Amino acid sequence: MKLLYLLVDLGAISVPLIASFHPKIRLYRHWKALWLAILLSAVPFIIWDSYFTQIGVWGFTPAYLTGFGLFGLPIEEVLFFICIPYACMFTYFCFRQWKGQLHLRSEQMVTWVFIGLCLLLGLVGAGRYYTSSAMSWLAIFLIYLKWQAKPKWLGLFYYSHQFLLIPFFIVNGILTGTGPEKPVVWYNNAENLGVRIFTIPIEDIFYGMLLLLLNAFLFEYFLQKAEKKQSLKHLSVRECNQL
Repeated sequence: MKLLYLLVDLGAISVPLIASFHPKIRLYRHWKALWLAILLSAVPFIIWDSYFTQIGVWGFTPAYLTGFGLFGLPIEEVLFFICIPYACMFTYFCFRQWKGQLHLRSEQMVTWVFIGLCLLLGLVGAGRYYTSSAMSWLAIFLIYLKWQAKPKWLGLFYYSHQFLLIPFFIVNGILTGTGPEKPVVWYNNAENLGVRIFTIPIEDIFYGMLLLLLNAFLFEYFLQKAEKKQSLKHLSVRECNQL
């Protein structure tokens, strides 16, 4: 079925895209910030993805692809870095609207657990391209967030991320062979730990978390920049009215 991967992409984004216009959500009002975050986040992942495809760390089964390509990747794989982050950032934004800047008591612990897991699994999988790269980059980014950026939204990200694990397992399960006769995306087990949750390599959990963390980081940056600009605009209008 040549449309399978494309349908997975479109299925992931369709409902969140439509729901973005819901009067209680109105995510469309923040599309500039969101699309900038998604497109900028996609760049390093597409480069990473394209290189690993070229050297055989992973690949794609042509039977599930339309045959169109971009940047050395199937067009469906490029769309993955747009459709999946949009759907996930939609969920994150909904919790942001509902919970505000949520502060979890366990935020520090969760950060330390993931840094520790990344370091441990990175050492175990040293020399394996997928394992070492995914663990290293997530650990580095988490360390940057914890000691340098110190974002107020990290607890909210952890909170929303737990709800995203269910669709994560569904989407990644389909792509890695749960359902289809062959996996849509295949992995060279010489370049990962060979540990799978159902059909999903354990590295995908950390890779996916890094992708969404980067999207959230940039989304929050552009949101705050837009909010600051809007505040300054209102302040200027108020000062003009007082003159």
